[in-house]
Amino acid sequence: MADSAPLKEAALIESLKAGDNQSFQEAVRTFTPGMLAVARFYLDHSSAEEVVQDCWVSVIDAIQRFEGRSGLKTWLHRIVANRCKNRLRTVKREVSADFSESLEPELADRFNAKGRWDVPPKLQFHDSADRLIENDALSDCLDKHLSTLPETQRSALMLYEAHQHKSDDVCNILDVSASNLRVLLHRARQKIFLMVETFQETGEC
Repeated sequence: MADSAPLKEAALIESLKAGDNQSFQEAVRTFTPGMLAVARFYLDHSSAEEVVQDCWVSVIDAIQRFEGRSGLKTWLHRIVANRCKNRLRTVKREVSADFSESLEPELADRFNAKGRWDVPPKLQFHDSADRLIENDALSDCLDKHLSTLPETQRSALMLYEAHQHKSDDVCNILDVSASNLRVLLHRARQKIFLMVETFQETGEC
């Protein structure tokens, strides 16, 4: 039975090259979930869906050049990853003001001239980290605020914090310098810090 998988994939590829619409729909159903998972590694959910849709459009022509040096899934995932990286590089070039300030306005007036707290954080840690994570309302609020971050900030935070990439790798993916990465992470963390503080104080997002 295991030997039938390569034959089935080979048949699917030939049908795709022949322009068979039913085979294309089958490929979309089969491979889209994995492609979305790859895209969400780099981008927010909405942008990831856009990239995957764009990739499927390009696959219609690109499949003619597919030589079978890797599996079809690997080939599709590579297309998605490359498209995501290109998108991030474009966003990085467009967002030059991202590095102009080191503090969010809501936090800037809470520090004194020596860089120490005038108004210290009001975060409450009587709840364990696990309980906070399991709080659906907080999780939904976090998703909401992550989606509003500038794309480079969100990607830096997700790649570095959530996916535990090394800083050098994140710099290469986002095409930013180490100092710019530190600023991106700093600003993204500040915004999430403010969100969690507000949530714990008021229970509102």
